Amino acid sequence: MFERPGVPRAPYQGLFAALQPLGADELRFRADQLARVFTDRGVTFDYAGEERPFPLDLIPRVIDAAEWDLIARAVRQRVRTLEAFLADVYGGRQVFHDGIVPWRLLQSSPHFHRVADGIRPANGVRVHIAGIDIIRDEVGDFRVLEDNVRTPSGVSYVLENRLAMMRTLPALFAGPGRDGVGAEQRVRPVDDYPPRLLAALRKAAPGSVTDPTVVVLTPGVYNAAYFEHALLARLMGVELVEGRDLVCENNRAYMITTHGKRPVHVIYRRVDDDFLDPLHFRADSTLGCPGLLNAARAGTVTIANAVGNGVADDKLLYTYVPDLMKYYLGEQPLIGNVESHRLADADTLEWALEHLDTLVLKPVDGAGGKGIVIGPRADEQTLATLAEAVRADPRGWIAQRPVALSTSPALIGDLPRPRHIDLRPFAVNDGDDVWLLPGGLTRVALPEGELVVNSSQGGGSKDTWVLSEPGPRPAPPEPTPAQVHWEPTRNAAWDGQQ
Repeated sequence: MFERPGVPRAPYQGLFAALQPLGADELRFRADQLARVFTDRGVTFDYAGEERPFPLDLIPRVIDAAEWDLIARAVRQRVRTLEAFLADVYGGRQVFHDGIVPWRLLQSSPHFHRVADGIRPANGVRVHIAGIDIIRDEVGDFRVLEDNVRTPSGVSYVLENRLAMMRTLPALFAGPGRDGVGAEQRVRPVDDYPPRLLAALRKAAPGSVTDPTVVVLTPGVYNAAYFEHALLARLMGVELVEGRDLVCENNRAYMITTHGKRPVHVIYRRVDDDFLDPLHFRADSTLGCPGLLNAARAGTVTIANAVGNGVADDKLLYTYVPDLMKYYLGEQPLIGNVESHRLADADTLEWALEHLDTLVLKPVDGAGGKGIVIGPRADEQTLATLAEAVRADPRGWIAQRPVALSTSPALIGDLPRPRHIDLRPFAVNDGDDVWLLPGGLTRVALPEGELVVNSSQGGGSKDTWVLSEPGPRPAPPEPTPAQVHWEPTRNAAWDGQQ
């Protein structure tokens, strides 16, 4: 937020000026209002077996138009690359024949599903929705942390965060002619996401269908993200179904209604591959519907995102994405990866084992921050256990250079304190264009010094403002004593990335 201690960066000047007069009691009161809005609307997340209001920090994150343009172009580039890779994986597999990616990666991936081989999506899209996690490193550069192209979650909190902020701090979004930050800086809206998603899903329907029926398939009310499933179905105006509401006959999918069976043409599924179709995956699953894969193969129904996409967001494949961009698109990455190391090579493995206390080790199939070991913060027993696991299964891990994620002020107690953040932009691919929801989900690690921002690990979020244009800005205010002390991190690595 700050260019240097006490001086906000240009995109934050309006927000800083609006928040500066608020005292600690007023900030706390507004934060409590936010929590009540989420409780009243049922915006919850399952954490440690307890249903809680999703933590929303009072202080927004601001991204100016130039930075957002870079992020948007980089995410589109990434999605196009992964689309090309998946079409190749479940097609001719030329990328493996040409030696760009080794065959062993495909053969050892638990998410490569032979039953999906040869399934051709109606409009060629396998990644209908993508969530690409992005961080800012110590020198201020954006880096891609990981790709999510199976069932990325969190977009409902983007929509609800904005609604709650507009209700709690309406002055920040005042209309033209008023004093609001939103009026001066033109914060881009986020409510275009549901119609964009619905349009993309309808375009993915089998070609012979003129008025497709779209449904959202949920595992049910006990899923941690059930609120999101229900919200998206309601905002798109489509049915929310569970596996027991569907049936497949003669390679066609139907929804069971009070008026009989109704054909279904597009299923936006929030059920993992392993539970989607008990005929082809887990036979004991009651979350999916027998025969869905056969219907998809017959071309009578589209499953979004496609079955088998997990091979593209395997963290080992992540290390090859820059090479895949050059191979498929002939382009250099607009935003690079975090420095990463593959451990299948014996020399690299031994080097990593000798330096575990200086590296971050991630399981390639991990999600939600689970299994990550941050070497510099781990004790000897943890590192010893990690070394055994890595040596037993080198393919199951990647090693990365620790990155000190940039920080943003978060209201902790009564005062703003620096907390680490990342960003998950959401991309919707309709086959003709990859559209990005302006802003995406900024996740914040609420415990002091914590680097894992995932909500499943106790993290929260911020409303993310994307400015449509720089616009006229006031001169930066001189540092003066304030009612609330905005304290930046002061250390040897200070680089203004607060």
